[in-house]
Amino acid sequence: MELGLLYLLLPVAAFSGWLIGRNGTNQEQRPRKDFNADYFKGLNYLLNEQADKAIEVFVHMLDIDSETVETHFALGNLFLRRGEVDRAIRIHQNLIARPTLTRTQRQQALFELGKDYLRAGLLDRAETLFIQAAENSELAPLALWHLLEVYQLEKEWQKAIVVAQRLKGIKSFKDINPLIAHFLCEEAEESLRNKHTPEAMRLVKKALDEDKDCVRASLLEAQMEIARQDYKKAIRSLLRIEYQDAAFLSEILKPLRESYNHLGTDDELLSYMEGVIQQRKGGSSFVLLYAELIGERNGRDAALSFLLYYLNNQPSLRVMKKVIEWRLQSHPLSESSDLVQLNNIIGARLEGKPAYQCRNCGFTARMLNWQCPTCKQWNTVKPLPVLEDE
Repeated sequence: MELGLLYLLLPVAAFSGWLIGRNGTNQEQRPRKDFNADYFKGLNYLLNEQADKAIEVFVHMLDIDSETVETHFALGNLFLRRGEVDRAIRIHQNLIARPTLTRTQRQQALFELGKDYLRAGLLDRAETLFIQAAENSELAPLALWHLLEVYQLEKEWQKAIVVAQRLKGIKSFKDINPLIAHFLCEEAEESLRNKHTPEAMRLVKKALDEDKDCVRASLLEAQMEIARQDYKKAIRSLLRIEYQDAAFLSEILKPLRESYNHLGTDDELLSYMEGVIQQRKGGSSFVLLYAELIGERNGRDAALSFLLYYLNNQPSLRVMKKVIEWRLQSHPLSESSDLVQLNNIIGARLEGKPAYQCRNCGFTARMLNWQCPTCKQWNTVKPLPVLEDE
């Protein structure tokens, strides 16, 4: 039996025993024999690690009154954690139906039922109950947070922004601005899909006002600047990302090269990339593009010399593979040569490797997700260094 389940059921059993003792000392009330029997029956199930049967007995024997409400809340949460949502819903619905509950207890029961509905995927019902619970000052922070979860699942970004703005005024929710920035970026992407570029740009600017370190907003801004051929502004947006979060530098390479090419200022691109590489930022993606540009300008031998120099200071399988490929192109060897075999081994090792990983739960993917599909956290999925890189 799970330790957590045991710890939750023991207080239930102890409380039930206390009720028996209280009733036994009350001269006006005789101990109920059936209650007494049920208690020992449930305790026997508990001692024999028959948790489900013990739960059923204790739920049956606990009449709902002001002294047992907390026990029912505990049992409801237990069912929810075990994934038995239907049983949790029944307990909380049963609580709400009781006329003896105080106003505070009823609000708590409605909030707990909202959590049950959320887990069950009944989002409309959960939304209604969380809105009600948010009117209670004590329940408001958690109710708003769960309501925010509902709107994210429904992709109701405008409603999510309104709720997040309310949470900004609560001390325990200090880092809400990055969330709002992502919600605004979601709206901006939707506007772009609908060809409403000015509205998308307005939303992106607003996202940067909320969170000046929002990489997603800078990438979107650069994308729109490139679309309208304002390459200088696009470069400005892309270069900002180095200071927002250097982990995303690999994401700027393609649009950055495109922008510098259109302006005919490849020297500026080379100078910037050299500075990034010297600071050991950008990883092998920057190194390989820099080598390619050096090769176009000064020849393959100069590019190879740079890559070999880099490898002496920073081992990287991707860079090593590029060196081998260029060597093979210059001096073709038979397929049985050691160099060919080494190139194939490195290629097999790199093939199929994920490009991104969530820093919160470890989820990996080939595509960038701004919200982790597994843990639902925002801005935790970042480019993943390839094996020995970085």
